[in-house]
Formats: sequence, C-alpha cells, structure tokens
Amino acid sequence: MPDGMEVRDAHFPGRAPLDAYGDGGFRFANMSHRGSLLCVPSGIYGWNLTDTSEFNRDAFERVFEEQADIEVLLVGTGKELRPLPAQLKVAFREAGILADPMSTGAAVRTYNVLLSEDRAVAAAFLAVD
Repeated sequence: MPDGMEVRDAHFPGRAPLDAYGDGGFRFANMSHRGSLLCVPSGIYGWNLTDTSEFNRDAFERVFEEQADIEVLLVGTGKELRPLPAQLKVAFREAGILADPMSTGAAVRTYNVLLSEDRAVAAAFLAVD
C-alpha cells in the first residue's frame, strides 16, 4: 500500500437518494459502491451481506442503534422478495420499526420516494447483478 493511503470502511455521512442499482452495486451522491448497502439516519454504509441467509440481529445492529430515528425499514432482498426470519421480525417490532421486505429494485424506488418526503426511513439493500 502506498505511503499515506488510508483504507476505510465505506461510509457516506448523510442521506442521499440512490441513482442506480445493479451490476453488483449502487450509485448515489456522485459516487458508486460495489456490494450491499445499509442506509440509516447517520449515513450510508457498506454492508458485507450477500444473501438473505445472513440476516440476523447482528447484521442489522446499526439499525437497532439508531431505532429512535427510524419508523420504517425497507429491506431489499435481492432480485426476488424473500421473507425476513421470524425472530428478526419480532426484534424490529419490539424496537418500534416497521420492517418491510421487498425486492431490491422495489426497495430502492420506495426508499427514494420516502426520503423525498422526509420520512423516518432506513433501508438495507442486498446488491443485485
């Protein structure tokens, strides 16, 4: 690694609509990110998940940390709608968060609309090819 180069976890400090998705990543705020994303009130973070089988409370820890500022969590489950694990649904309900799984494309579109309405929305998007 060259001197002075710092590699950090992917993080955009703010909220931004997503301009595009596909080819294994996303575009937003004049940037691109390869891989999945977690969008919460504190910003947009790279998310190291690739499949719904990895969904558990730990994977959504940042959502639970920011639950006071989240009413709706959109979960993009890839190309197809996949249900959330029952225990995770219960945890979101107990935290006062309405978690709504849908395909990643539908989640991106819905997130952009809710964000434009200044709603208390968060999103977790699995990247799609």
